[in-house]
Amino acid sequence: MWQYEKKLQYPVNIKNPNAKLAKAIISQLGGPDGELAASLRYLNQRYVMPYGEVKGILTDIGTEELAHVEMISAILYQLTKDLTIDEIKAQGFDTYFVDHTTGLYPIAASGAPFTATYFQSKGDVITDLNEDMAADDAHT
Repeated sequence: MWQYEKKLQYPVNIKNPNAKLAKAIISQLGGPDGELAASLRYLNQRYVMPYGEVKGILTDIGTEELAHVEMISAILYQLTKDLTIDEIKAQGFDTYFVDHTTGLYPIAASGAPFTATYFQSKGDVITDLNEDMAADDAHT
């Protein structure tokens, strides 16, 4: 189906940890318009598409979004790696840290955990494609 090259689509090399920034970026992982929701949206909706070309496009987009999940995860990991307890508290990361330490957990910046209600798969081609366009516009 596709080949995994064991390297990020785009290299991530963050030198300075910054939990405050991680708190905002985490929505790109597990928020309503984040990459996890995007990948699942496309990969689930592809099955009802009436044309092989459209199924193929949605499969390609869904796997591309998974590459974005991987990059966002690398960003979050590097932003929170080696933080001291004082930095965690000072940068407001303590509420996340209590439950997950510096492990990656898909949540929105508001603290709401990822949920499948962030995306739809209605089985109607027009409805699903409109939802895809609206969500993609929101997360760019």
